[in-house]
Amino acid sequence: MEKNEMKRLCEKHMHRYVELQAADGTRYDGIVEYVDEHTVCLAVPGAYPDSRAFFPGPFYPGFGYGFGSPFFRPRRFARFAFPLAALAGLSLLPYYW
Repeated sequence: MEKNEMKRLCEKHMHRYVELQAADGTRYDGIVEYVDEHTVCLAVPGAYPDSRAFFPGPFYPGFGYGFGSPFFRPRRFARFAFPLAALAGLSLLPYYW
């Protein structure tokens, strides 16, 4: 699929739950958040990338924000950016609450 055609398709499905297929066959599902000339940003539910920031564990001394803490809230969405040129397809997925 051509890059301009993929951009128009992503813009058409902005803020919808979709599945992207990369040129290598890998599939990603998430909500289209942002589209520009070169990239599309997808909010992927339940994904926790390791490279975000330092996150102390549940027993980190003197710091009450670990997994056992009442202040801990895991992120619901992780944002991933994909180059438009590397995408092969996009399909709309049903999203149920």
